Amino acid sequence: MSTPEATATRTAHHRHYLMCKPSHFTVSYKINPWMEPANPTDTAKAVAQWQQLHDLYLELGHEVELIEPLAGFPDMVYTANGGFLIDGRAYVPKFRFVERQGESPAFADWFRAAGYDTVIPEEVNEGEGDFLLVGDVILAGTGFRSTGDSHREVGEIFGREVVSLNLVDPRFYHLDTAIAVLDPVQGTENGGPERANIAYLPGAFDDASRAILEERFPEAILVSDEDGSVFGLNSASDGYNVIISPRAKGFEKQLRERGYNPIMIDLSELLLGGGGIKCCTLELRGAN
Repeated sequence: MSTPEATATRTAHHRHYLMCKPSHFTVSYKINPWMEPANPTDTAKAVAQWQQLHDLYLELGHEVELIEPLAGFPDMVYTANGGFLIDGRAYVPKFRFVERQGESPAFADWFRAAGYDTVIPEEVNEGEGDFLLVGDVILAGTGFRSTGDSHREVGEIFGREVVSLNLVDPRFYHLDTAIAVLDPVQGTENGGPERANIAYLPGAFDDASRAILEERFPEAILVSDEDGSVFGLNSASDGYNVIISPRAKGFEKQLRERGYNPIMIDLSELLLGGGGIKCCTLELRGAN
């Protein structure tokens, strides 16, 4: 049966992203279930795959900034963890694991140089990996990386409602591995849908969080574990074009049914570090 949302006209919106070339990419330590230091990685292949994503954003008309990769920090390619930005204010990460903690000053310096009001956190948080803006509301993940206290802190910094969600499956250790924001712009007056929608993996959350998501997003796309486990939800959307893993076949079909345009980009090499398309993409939201 056709729903009103199924026949919705989708609009692509100009986005502004920060990325980091994986020049030093390797897996030399294990801080998530995807990382196996004993398995070989191919840095050149990682760079080539990343370049395809970078170039696609440009082809779609989006703006991409670059932060210089630092030797010794192979996970810096996952810029989504490098901050959370709304209205020209940048909330800097405070990484849980020591292996990534040296990235924070580099991101803070970049934000300051770019003119953002840069806020140094007190609480452990991993940026847009665990904070997703949906309309006026911040969805905030906890359970593996960002602490619950960071949810209070991010709410105070941005003056927005924060909805806490508890992740329970270690494969999906950041919120952006279990939820995809499909509509970065909300409101018909802004050229977006009346209500921004999401896609999510129900099994990544505890019962209470699932109940919250069901209530707030009754029309959400529910993605299968099969698609979630290939990082299908770790995707980037401009409101029409949704860039996803080519292995997320079911999710691709679900997106087409809702009027979105899925585009497949293979980041299989970067998945060896536990990251995908969204992990490599930090949204830069300037002052309105």
